[in-house]
Amino acid sequence: MLDATAPATCPAHAPADHPKIAPAKVGVLLANLGTPDDYSYWPMRRYLSEFLSDKRVIDYPAWKWQPLLQLIILAKRPFTSGAAYKSIWNHDKGESPLMTITKEQTAAMSEALQARYGSEVMVDFCMRYGNPSTKSKVREMVEAGCQKILFVPLYPQYAGATSATANDQFFRALMDETWQPAARTVAPYFDDPAYIDALARSVEKAYSAAENKPEILVVSYHGMPKRYLMQGDPYHCQCQKTTRLLKERLGWTDTEITTTFQSVFGPEEWLKPYTVDHVATLAKEGKKNIAVIAPAFSADCIETLEEINEEIRESFEHAGGEEFTYIPCLNDDAEHIDALSGVIERNLKGWLD
Repeated sequence: MLDATAPATCPAHAPADHPKIAPAKVGVLLANLGTPDDYSYWPMRRYLSEFLSDKRVIDYPAWKWQPLLQLIILAKRPFTSGAAYKSIWNHDKGESPLMTITKEQTAAMSEALQARYGSEVMVDFCMRYGNPSTKSKVREMVEAGCQKILFVPLYPQYAGATSATANDQFFRALMDETWQPAARTVAPYFDDPAYIDALARSVEKAYSAAENKPEILVVSYHGMPKRYLMQGDPYHCQCQKTTRLLKERLGWTDTEITTTFQSVFGPEEWLKPYTVDHVATLAKEGKKNIAVIAPAFSADCIETLEEINEEIRESFEHAGGEEFTYIPCLNDDAEHIDALSGVIERNLKGWLD
């Protein structure tokens, strides 16, 4: 993925003791949320502490939040979260599914971009929380000669707790560089036609493979406190638009698709309806066959493989539901890579043409 094979050389006309400089490249750095190194207690605790200490995620005052987090929440949650991770862990590779899929996405993206730009571009990935860190990957790219870096948060819809905090960490990494590369960040691509088409095709494939066609598609997005929406975060509106564009691309009516939000945390009211409750309501209303898709996630992870495909499925079946189809994230599907590469190529214009 990271091609740093070209040797560094001393600039022409420079004295012999001048530091060697690697040939100039453009870096494309994909960024995902992150993953613990292992599902045992201490790796889980380190990961959760970093994640839940982020002011973009939990914005309560530190004097109030940190004692609660460190003394109470992190005394118990690493055990429950660790058990959830263990149930989906890629034991063959010793890593979470998110790590496996992100590596596969990066390899596919590297192949696609290098086919177009050759050795002028190098592609790698980082995680906002955990490893590989954003700082370490920026350092590697600079050392390899990347004088320009395109930073790509793998979140179709913008949210302060996802895209913004990933960008924050990228900018912090740049602060540590003696020779800062030029930098660009990719805007959210929630309404990109190729992304919508890739989503629609994944739904069409799932429906054609189903023995009985689902009665309704539940489009489940990761939740956030409603307060963030009222403060100006555009996430809710972008999610709604993604669902509307997906519905229009599929040629469906409003009765065939619905938007919900999952992963509620803490005492505040979050964006509604809550997926776990809504699927139970659908079952009680007579919808016995549903499908669920999660367009806010570029790769399957704990929130899809464990929360949707286990907890939310259980809520539906306990309420009387009979057939539950989970439609996987786009992951490293060729149409997803094509859509993302199109977004990236547009953002590279002027740097690489």
